[in-house]
Amino acid sequence: MKSVVETLNPTRVRLAVEVPFSELEPNITSAYKRIAAQVTVPGFRKGKVPPVVIDQRIGRPVVLEEAVNEAIPKLYGDAVRENELQPLGQPEVDVSEFNDGEELKFTAEVQVRPKITLPEWEGLEVEVDDAVVEDSDIQERLDSLRQRFGTLTGVDRPAAEGDFVQIDLNATSDGQPVEGGQASGVSYQIGQGGMIEGLDEAVTGMSAGETTTFRTQLVGTHEGEEVDCEVTVSAVKEQQLPELDDEFAQLASEFDTLDELTADVREQALRAKRLDQAMSARDKVLDQLLEKVGEVPLPDELVDSQIQEHFSDGHGDDDHRAEYEDQFRRNLKSQFVLDELVKAESIEVSQDELSSYIVQQAMQQRTDPNQLAQQLVDQGNLPSVMADVARGKALAQVVEKANVVDASGETVELDRLREDGSLAEPGEEDGDASQVGGSFEFAEIDENASAGETGDEAASADDTEAAAGTESGGTDSAGDDESGDGDDEQKA
Repeated sequence: MKSVVETLNPTRVRLAVEVPFSELEPNITSAYKRIAAQVTVPGFRKGKVPPVVIDQRIGRPVVLEEAVNEAIPKLYGDAVRENELQPLGQPEVDVSEFNDGEELKFTAEVQVRPKITLPEWEGLEVEVDDAVVEDSDIQERLDSLRQRFGTLTGVDRPAAEGDFVQIDLNATSDGQPVEGGQASGVSYQIGQGGMIEGLDEAVTGMSAGETTTFRTQLVGTHEGEEVDCEVTVSAVKEQQLPELDDEFAQLASEFDTLDELTADVREQALRAKRLDQAMSARDKVLDQLLEKVGEVPLPDELVDSQIQEHFSDGHGDDDHRAEYEDQFRRNLKSQFVLDELVKAESIEVSQDELSSYIVQQAMQQRTDPNQLAQQLVDQGNLPSVMADVARGKALAQVVEKANVVDASGETVELDRLREDGSLAEPGEEDGDASQVGGSFEFAEIDENASAGETGDEAASADDTEAAAGTESGGTDSAGDDESGDGDDEQKA
């Protein structure tokens, strides 16, 4: 077999492949066997019909076509490896010439990963905020804890900010009910936000039994659509919080005194600040790395198809689309750069690291880790997950080699950071900067380079939208929460 690569642009190539007829003999033999098992010919048992009879009854051209269809995926995969290509998605194959007894000639156009030259990445310098816990941070956490143990008491007065109201909602457009725009018995805290634009203003000052109508814009499937929303308040309730004292500490925690509880809350807040520092350092280091890499050509067809798929339901205006595209392009570039770093540094993913990642994802999804692992295997997504973990390790390596300081000029000890935000003691093995780069989900792309025949080169991912560069948790890469949009629409 001979193959020649023609570069059409930085992210697309055309492979021209020539295969001697003799190399197709095994495929032709296999084609005869498959056809013999499918046809019924009087005088012959199924599967025992000789080739000459198949040629007479079915035709030699049909056999050759069957043989070529079987052979091309492997031939294409061999050509990909021979030319050290990194395909993205399925190729467009065109059999340009093939006659019985002659060589097979075909071309395959396919998107490929751009070539990236890694810059010097060690010693990047970034600054993050100080990990300082203010009294307001402590109070906010204590107030949140009090709210968990608070009680609601009905009041006979107009609703004010902070009150809870029980409401019924009915959204209409031109007098007709909006699908999914009705809800009843909803409990809502005024000032909380996140439900319907204009709801806070509408219910503030209303008493139980009153009804009003206001104009609002829906989100989700009906995003941007102006509707009339009728809201009825059936109850107004005031939240009464427990006093901050030793009795509350015993009720809400394992501590006997408020001082002990406050000290623990302060430590929790400090751990959260340290994790914020780590995440900020990770993001800033990645920004610097991408800036040093410079311009990376991205496959426009992949980007366009992703945008069309994401907005296929009609939601989103031009600004939203532009924001989403920018974010997707950045995340795709991030993936390509970190994959190149994985290759350059020979980064591998151990079984323990893969298991840890799956357990972490299962906890976030509130599902059984074994069930999630089996699902990944069944759907062919395990290679994609391993690639994702490897990228996290690559980024962690860049962060570990970076010079990270806080706003006060103090070095941030990311190498001693545990997963919970606490610092390991010197010499402990728990501290691991790899935690800083883990749990990423980049733009998944279909890299099935040879219809399932390329082995390690295939990274099998069916859905480009599944993780378009987001943190785990269901928010798309442009920052709009699709599931949240749907929830809001139901509440409307």
